[in-house]
Amino acid sequence: MTCSIQEDLPFVLKPSEENFYTLVTNGALDRETRSEYNITITVTDLGTPRLKTQHNITVTVSDVNDNAPAFSQTTYTLRVRENNSPALHIGSVSATDRDSGANAQVTYSLLPPADPQLPLASLVSINADNGQLFALRSLDYEALQAFEFGVRAADRGSPALSSQARVRVLVLDDNDNAPFVLYPPQNGSAPCTELVPRAAEAGYLVTKVVAVDGDSGQNAWLSYQLLKATEPGLFGVWAHNGEVRTARLLSERDAVKHRLVVLVRDNGEPPRSASVTLHVLLVDGFSQPYLPLPEVAAAEARADPLTVYLVVALASVSSLFLFSVLVFVAVRLCRRSRAASAGRCSGPEGHFPGHLVDVSGAGTLSQSYQYEVCLTGDSGTNEFKFLKPFFPSILNQDLGRKSEGNPTFQNSLGI
Repeated sequence: MTCSIQEDLPFVLKPSEENFYTLVTNGALDRETRSEYNITITVTDLGTPRLKTQHNITVTVSDVNDNAPAFSQTTYTLRVRENNSPALHIGSVSATDRDSGANAQVTYSLLPPADPQLPLASLVSINADNGQLFALRSLDYEALQAFEFGVRAADRGSPALSSQARVRVLVLDDNDNAPFVLYPPQNGSAPCTELVPRAAEAGYLVTKVVAVDGDSGQNAWLSYQLLKATEPGLFGVWAHNGEVRTARLLSERDAVKHRLVVLVRDNGEPPRSASVTLHVLLVDGFSQPYLPLPEVAAAEARADPLTVYLVVALASVSSLFLFSVLVFVAVRLCRRSRAASAGRCSGPEGHFPGHLVDVSGAGTLSQSYQYEVCLTGDSGTNEFKFLKPFFPSILNQDLGRKSEGNPTFQNSLGI
């Protein structure tokens, strides 16, 4: 008799002893490819006619942990909107194992982040059994726009096999920031005043409002609008760039001071806005001194008392110096006046008015001369000084001629 099996199987029958056969493998078995075989053993005798008998057996291939878990994707991208509620389910990862039993049971865990500054343990968590990911706290787009981490899937075989996948979380922006005005500054200091000449043409650039928005996309698209003005129609604001320009020619009838309120609005849903106040001063020319607004001057005076103290001290020192100069000048003038009075003689004691020498009609001296003699009361001399006339040379010559021929003239003069 002969014994045989199908030829397309990785098994073979080998005779061991008479009427005994051994079923052995004829190649490597892979449970993941085929886990079960149905083998039909046919026994045929050599008689005529030949008779045969068949017997079916089933061979089950047992599992060996030779396959690591495999993720459905090598990289996962998850999106979550900012300001989410804590413990929010943001997505899942999935891995399968071709093995069976404990070798196919997969557990999930988070890998340490590549960036040591990333607080991954406080951001997300994963369910070890099914791979679901949860955000542990509310995310802020302005603080963290995206982050990555790794997930490991391991089976429970012995030895355990594992694989990894990357997860990238994108934080979606929410319109939670109002526009912030950079210029003019709105930090509580004295407002900035813009000067505009009265000769400015229509479309003259007065200033530009600069604002930013911490959001992104359409949430950060800003538009500008003139909300309030002291004189409507005089100024206008360009909607897209925030430039403030004159809408028409200026006239003398326009007020000197103008207050403009500009509204800055984003394009989010719902939209958020901020306002800024502009102070505009019309001047005849830029050479004209800048005069601050009264309220600004008062605020500056209140805000800086040290300046007031310095001004008062400077005024006091200046006044003291001027007073000292005036006193010095007055003392000098008084001393000069006293000196002049001491050198001048008084009339009753030593003044003898009249014509001491009057020679007219006799001789050649035909003019009258008047002399003043100043003598003190205790004077013991009879000498006095002769004051020279207006024409000294002519007078000396005439006196010489008269004195030579007239001794009486000499005695009358006391020469």
